[in-house]
Amino acid sequence: MSPVIASGLGAVVGALVALLVLTLVRRRRTPPPPEVPDFPVADLVSILDAVRAGATLLGPHDDIVCANETAEKMGVVRGTRVVIPALLDLVRDVRRDGEMASVNLDLKKGRGRTATGAQLSVRVLPLSLGRVFVVADDRAQALRMRESSRNFMSNATHELKTPVGAISLLAEAAREAADDPEAVGRFTGKIMAESQRLTDLISQIITLSKLQGESPLAAAEPVEVNQFVSLALDRCRQLADARDVSLTSSLQEGLWVLGDPGQLVTAVSNLVTNGIAYSDARGRVVVSTRTSMVDGVEHVDVAVSDNGIGIAPEDQARIFERFYRADYARSRETGGTGLGLSIVSEVAEGHGGTVTVWSRLGSGSTFTLRLPSVAAPDTEPEEDQ
Repeated sequence: MSPVIASGLGAVVGALVALLVLTLVRRRRTPPPPEVPDFPVADLVSILDAVRAGATLLGPHDDIVCANETAEKMGVVRGTRVVIPALLDLVRDVRRDGEMASVNLDLKKGRGRTATGAQLSVRVLPLSLGRVFVVADDRAQALRMRESSRNFMSNATHELKTPVGAISLLAEAAREAADDPEAVGRFTGKIMAESQRLTDLISQIITLSKLQGESPLAAAEPVEVNQFVSLALDRCRQLADARDVSLTSSLQEGLWVLGDPGQLVTAVSNLVTNGIAYSDARGRVVVSTRTSMVDGVEHVDVAVSDNGIGIAPEDQARIFERFYRADYARSRETGGTGLGLSIVSEVAEGHGGTVTVWSRLGSGSTFTLRLPSVAAPDTEPEEDQ
C-alpha cells in the first residue's frame, strides 16, 4: 500500500473515531428525556366518577383499568371484564381499526312480558398503547319520552274528535229541526256545551305543552302561598255554587315558596275543580295550608280535601296520567278533559315538589301539593314623605 493511500485511510479512520467520541461525549452531557408516567389510576377513577354516563377504560388485553359505578350498575362491566359479548367485539374492532364506533344495545333479561333490561347507547374510542375508552348512556328515558309523545298525540287527537264530531251531529240535527223551536234550543244548548268542552281541552293541551317546554324555576320569584291559593279559590267559586258544593279554606299565614305564580294558581285550581266535580250536591271541599318537614327540609303543603265519591285503589296509581279518567261517565258529565291532574303533576315536578293522593271509596279524597318552603322576602320600610 502506498504511503499516500495509507495516509488517506488513516485520516478517514481518525475522523470517524473523533466523530464517535464527540457523539459519546454529547450523549453524556445531554441527560435522557424523563419517562412520562401513566396517569394515576386514582385520578382516573375520580374523573370517571364525575361522569354521569357509564365510563370504562380498557387496557390492551381487554382488562379494565378503571370504571365508574354507573358502568357497573348498567351491567356493562363486572369485576375486571366487559360482560356484554357484542360490546367486547366492538372494543376489539375499534382497537384494531383505530376508529371510533357506536352501537345501541338492548340488554334483556327474562322472556315474554316479564322481560326487563337496560337500553344503552354506547360509544367506543381508541386511545394510545391499545387502550380503549367506552362511554354508555341510558337511552331508556329518551325512548320513554318519545313513546309518551306519541301516546299524547294519539290521545289528544282522539279526545279532540269527540266534541268536534258531537258538534257536527248536533248542528245537523238542529238544521233538520228548524221547524221545532224547542228542539233547536235543546240542540244549540248541547252545541254550546260541546264547544266549551272543546275550548277547555285545547286550552289544557296548550298549558301542558308550555309546562313541558319551560322551567318555572328559571325565572322564579318568591310567592306567598295564601295569595295564589286565594286566587285559585276565587276562580272556582262560581263552579262550586253551580254544583251546590261548599268551598272553604283554612290557611296558615306567612308561608312562601319559590316559583311561577300563574302555574301555581293553575295547579291549585285544577285540584279544587277536581274536588268539586267528584262531590255530590251539598258536598264540601276544604283547602288548607301548613308546613311539613321532609328529610330535615321545610316544605309547604297545600291540601285539597273533599267528601265525594272517592277513588278506587287501582285508579289511584294512574290518576295523574294524561287523559286518564277514573270515572269516565262522570268526567263527561262535568266537562272533564282528563288533563287537569297531569298538569298539577307537571307543575309540582317543575317546582321541585310532589303531588300525592289519599282516597277511600265513599269517603272522599285528599290531594296534597307539597313544595319546598323559602323565607319571606325582606321588605324595606317605606320612607316618610
